[in-house]
Amino acid sequence: MALVCLALTNPAAQGHFSLCPLKLLGIAWCPGCGLGHAISFLLHGDLKSSFQAHWLGLPVLLVLLYRIITLGAAGRYRLR
Repeated sequence: MALVCLALTNPAAQGHFSLCPLKLLGIAWCPGCGLGHAISFLLHGDLKSSFQAHWLGLPVLLVLLYRIITLGAAGRYRLR
């Protein structure tokens, strides 16, 4: 669900609502926000902006997709 939300949001938009405690304290840079923006840029097909937001965006997205697939497959086999 979180990946769907990241795919539907505009990571380049300024002033959007955030639950990030660092952003709420007025700190502009947060590694978690950087990863979220990087994944969102990747899901929008913008590799350059993704790498600029956080260089771990692509590896994290690949690991998340791998885990979603393996957990989904494991759940499907348990139901049989």
